[in-house]
Amino acid sequence: MTNIQSAFDSYVLSHFSSITDLQQARLTVQTDPAKSFGDLTTTLPLVLSKQVKRAPREIAADIIAQFKHPLIEKIEVAGPGFLNISLTNQAFIELGTQIIEQGASFFKQELPLNKKINIEFVSANPTGPLHFGHGRGAIIGDVLGAVFSFLGADVTREFYINDAGLQIERLGNSFKVRCLQALGEDIAIPEDGYHGIYLADLAQNCVIIYGPSLREKPDSFFAQYAQEHMLENIKDTLRDYKVNFDVWFSERVLHTSDAIERAISLLKSYNVLYEAENALWFKSTQFGDDKDRVIRKSDGQWTYVAADIAYMLNKVERGFKQLIMILGHDHHSYLTRLNCVHQALHITQCPLDIILYQLVTIVEDGQLVQMSKRAGTGVTLKQVIDAVGVDVARFLYLYKKADAQLEFDVQLALKTTDENPVYYVQYAYVRCSSIFNKAEQELGVLELKIKDLEYLSNAEYLLLKKIYSLRSQLSAVANLLQPHLVAYYAVELADVFHKYYSQHRVIDSKNLLQTKARLLIIQAVRDTLGFTFDLMNISRPERM
Repeated sequence: MTNIQSAFDSYVLSHFSSITDLQQARLTVQTDPAKSFGDLTTTLPLVLSKQVKRAPREIAADIIAQFKHPLIEKIEVAGPGFLNISLTNQAFIELGTQIIEQGASFFKQELPLNKKINIEFVSANPTGPLHFGHGRGAIIGDVLGAVFSFLGADVTREFYINDAGLQIERLGNSFKVRCLQALGEDIAIPEDGYHGIYLADLAQNCVIIYGPSLREKPDSFFAQYAQEHMLENIKDTLRDYKVNFDVWFSERVLHTSDAIERAISLLKSYNVLYEAENALWFKSTQFGDDKDRVIRKSDGQWTYVAADIAYMLNKVERGFKQLIMILGHDHHSYLTRLNCVHQALHITQCPLDIILYQLVTIVEDGQLVQMSKRAGTGVTLKQVIDAVGVDVARFLYLYKKADAQLEFDVQLALKTTDENPVYYVQYAYVRCSSIFNKAEQELGVLELKIKDLEYLSNAEYLLLKKIYSLRSQLSAVANLLQPHLVAYYAVELADVFHKYYSQHRVIDSKNLLQTKARLLIIQAVRDTLGFTFDLMNISRPERM
């Protein structure tokens, strides 16, 4: 099908010079068995109609008369000007051959992705364990990075450690109180402190090491001790979640180096800063913000905005050509601020994309679980992983578009039925393997060769088309920044396969030629499902 697309592109360029974007001439593979749209379809006549000032169906008629290809059986016009293309048997034999011989590399495409991409995600304050909501941002960033890497980009996964500022001071104060409580003192945690039991547990260990000498420790000791241990807790949870970062970037570095001063100096040269009320201000309203932002307070302290500016400039100085940030929906105003900074720094050669993911709620026994990080109540990401397993957690967190709210149902996650999409896709993979085991038991070891594809039937064509469509899905993930499409695709392929298996006999001792052809396609389904599992970093089970 790839050579048909290439031939069609050449035809369009030679006959319709007015077309400006060949993406408009894409041939879309049809995988809905309930609709007779042929094997490929395109809306090109509708797109060209305004450009050449002709009726779409007239353009369609010209294309049908002029465009010929040996792998195309027929082209028909439908509706106001759709073109439906039916392929020959040889087209599917060649497609099956490419899929089987090329393996995962078949899904690679010539996309402009040979560039350095920075994906920053999670970046939770190191003031407590990761809560269950962080699992969504983590999987979005991780799978997006996997797809970009597969398609040829140089990807850096980065975690920004918020280890400077008021929240670390509050953490230190709260932890100090917990330590003094552990030493027997009757003292309360400040109202705006962190009340979670995790600090009490950490304090018990700290008291074992330092004992009463803790009373003499400076406040900085408690802030550093708690922050380091909380960060290690976060790293442990992410490792359990199979999310690995290339860079752990400390905000403190920005404050202890000249990074902020250099960034501010650059903005001054662009005349987007001013002084008022003994403070330094950023003219963010000039770039679409609802108000200007303080960069340096009247007491001389840098604000978070100053660190954000320096951090973005730091990424560009490290050579990144695209910046992607994944943030929770509550950072909507932060998105505006970052876009203002991006414009003010004049770094248009390095685009900034921000993905906001919506609220995550967790349901257990039919009830919503409430939580507060500061109060230390609710469910942690580690608890979710321990309860349902890492494969289930990763898949279910991914299995919804980022801008839609996600309800994580613990009971559904634990089911081993078709209701659970993780079970559904992994069972399809296992079923493929079991078919091969059964074939060996009944027929002995069969030597499968590419030439066996000559005995494919129409029943296998839909499976091949569905496998082929992963190419466009991966392209959509990269261009639209929507990694949930990988999970969607895995479910769709599993669905097509399960239906095929229920309707067609794969192993037939009386028809070995057809059996071999079908086994080759089952092999391709299994390998493709396995490849999507690898992108999502979930396991390939041998049995279920």
